[in-house]
Amino acid sequence: MFDKVLIANRGEIALRIQRACKELGIATVAVHSTADADAMHVRLADESVCIGSPPASDSYLNIPRLLAACEITGADAVHPGYGFLSENARFAEILEEHSITFIGPTSEHIRIMGDKITAKETARKLGIPVVPGSEGEVVNEAQAMKIAKDMGFPVLVKATAGGGGRGMKVAHTAADLGLALSTARAEAKAAFGNDSVYIEKYLQKPRHIEIQVFGDGRGNAVHLGERDCSLQRRHQKILEESPSPALNAESRKKIGEVVSAAMKKIKYRGAGTVEFLFEDGEFYFIEMNTRLQVEHPVTEAVTGIDLVLEQLRVASGANLSYKQEEITFSGHAIECRINAENPRTFRPSPGQITYWHPPGGLGVRVDSGVYQGYRIPPFYDSLIGKLIVHGKNRNECLMRLRRALSEFVIDGIETTIPLFNELIRQPDIANGLYDIHWLEKYLGKS
Repeated sequence: MFDKVLIANRGEIALRIQRACKELGIATVAVHSTADADAMHVRLADESVCIGSPPASDSYLNIPRLLAACEITGADAVHPGYGFLSENARFAEILEEHSITFIGPTSEHIRIMGDKITAKETARKLGIPVVPGSEGEVVNEAQAMKIAKDMGFPVLVKATAGGGGRGMKVAHTAADLGLALSTARAEAKAAFGNDSVYIEKYLQKPRHIEIQVFGDGRGNAVHLGERDCSLQRRHQKILEESPSPALNAESRKKIGEVVSAAMKKIKYRGAGTVEFLFEDGEFYFIEMNTRLQVEHPVTEAVTGIDLVLEQLRVASGANLSYKQEEITFSGHAIECRINAENPRTFRPSPGQITYWHPPGGLGVRVDSGVYQGYRIPPFYDSLIGKLIVHGKNRNECLMRLRRALSEFVIDGIETTIPLFNELIRQPDIANGLYDIHWLEKYLGKS
């Protein structure tokens, strides 16, 4: 096992990783920008290193400074969390070149799955069903028009290096295609430094279903069930649940076996998530995230498995600690992403938290790195906490979520708590009858 892990992240995920390390007796190093000097993960770490000014490019994305922090502190491993450098293949390679373990997949798997076109082709070869679309990059409007007409409108133009909903534009008709292409290219260039795009069939009312997978790099791999992430705004997830109200036992078992078999073939190492659109009983691969997900606590709640602890074990060279037949699922879990945002306009709301009272009780978990008096900086993602509830069934889970939300008090800033209080009372949400377009339609009407 590792002696010391440097956590190359911030906020709630940095604190989450620290907790797992401490339970294994591993010392931790927190890195931080000057804006995060008073952050909880910095206060609770065994050591901390300031790595730069507030912009992420000067701190959390600065590989030479992260490497220097490892050398200064003697860290023998790095956990990247999610976001930032968690899916940067070159970062993983550089660490390995310096005999520092990257707690995640191999750089090869990160690179393959990081490019959406390559990932889609890899998935197809592994027997994973994919969304109909272009075979590779679309280079001009004429090519795009032919592909789109062959598939039929509407179509979705997507950045090959995309993520987080950026570089994605819908063309409902042929007249929309030119603008969708140019806009997606511009967004992709600005966000990822890569303006290449491809085209997929735009499904009308799909669910967003993702399968949690885990491998040990030796050909052993398992799935840990699915999460339904269909409640989204601008392709950004805001609520996740497991199991999905849209799947039955047969479809759940079938797709789980498909993805775990694929991970065995490529000898995948660590945690990963294979994401699908699900419509009319069919699954369509859209991407694979080669990292821990924001919503991983949902899976932990229904399986009882500590995913971060398992990441640490596998990265240190251990085999998977469980076989597929040993994984069981219990009850229902839902996660709400609590953001420092206006609940209607979603405008960021940085500032000082003047009062903080998280909910508690049976089946309630809050993952957050903030505290009363903490000042939320304006430089990073607006996620300040995650509320996770677990119950014997979905109805109990929803009732517990209502209760927990009513107890959650955050003053001094705006948050999305009022929106969740509203959403869980909507009949479609209560009955599980929503798709990836539901929330934006609801917000447009309200």
